[in-house]
Amino acid sequence: MTYSVAAFDAEARQWGVAVQSKFLGVGAVVPWAEPGAGAVATQAYANPRYGPDGLALLRDGLDAAGVAARLTDADEGRAERQLGVVDASGGSASFTGEDCLDWAGGRTGPGYAAQGNILVSGETVDALGETFEATAGSPLAERLLDCLDAAQAAGGDRRGQQSASLLVVERNGGYAGLSDVVLDLRVDDHERPLEELRRLYGLHRELFGKTPKERWLPIDDALRAEIRERLAFLGYERLEEWAGVENLEERVEGEDAIDPVVLGKLRAKSS
Repeated sequence: MTYSVAAFDAEARQWGVAVQSKFLGVGAVVPWAEPGAGAVATQAYANPRYGPDGLALLRDGLDAAGVAARLTDADEGRAERQLGVVDASGGSASFTGEDCLDWAGGRTGPGYAAQGNILVSGETVDALGETFEATAGSPLAERLLDCLDAAQAAGGDRRGQQSASLLVVERNGGYAGLSDVVLDLRVDDHERPLEELRRLYGLHRELFGKTPKERWLPIDDALRAEIRERLAFLGYERLEEWAGVENLEERVEGEDAIDPVVLGKLRAKSS
């Protein structure tokens, strides 16, 4: 009742998993990823231990095909399992047990493993793979979201929609440069989970994204006075203090220039 894609972006050194399912809180079960190791998606009658055990094998240097074989060979319930694995160099493998409910199957290519079960047809998995291949060069998170949308448009889970998740990891690529989790967004129960996942991604980009420094606005005397006035209206003396309350602290640095996203939010809040 699920379709997913596990993936690797060689240029950004990011690994990720995106998934949608007619299942409550799919993000708590299916997606697993670790920078420098790889990514795992475990589904169908999922074996959650495939996640941490698979990452441990990847960390030890086993390739994706070897990990998939090791995990499933040792599992007496493998006939009902489905698994996607991408390793540290982008090698990929997908496994579908013989007792998974139709339509069930997988597709692999450089940097991705796509799989699904209880689907309308195999076109859903093809859409995952074709979209990932066609979006090379875009940020991994956006490629994965595009994959989910394309899969749903191709038929998706034949039981419908309920939850979705997007996980992307990168060494020191997360909050404050002190986390490996670039983003971990989950929609646990929603009539249109992919639309809600897109909305959450937009919020994440607003709060934690980075505007290139060359696009920051220089703070001249007039703009400095405006910022001071707007902060006072909101009851603050310093931009950093207000930004922290609004969860925009990652977008504030110094007093000589301002991220246009921060300025836009300040103007909207103080108008």
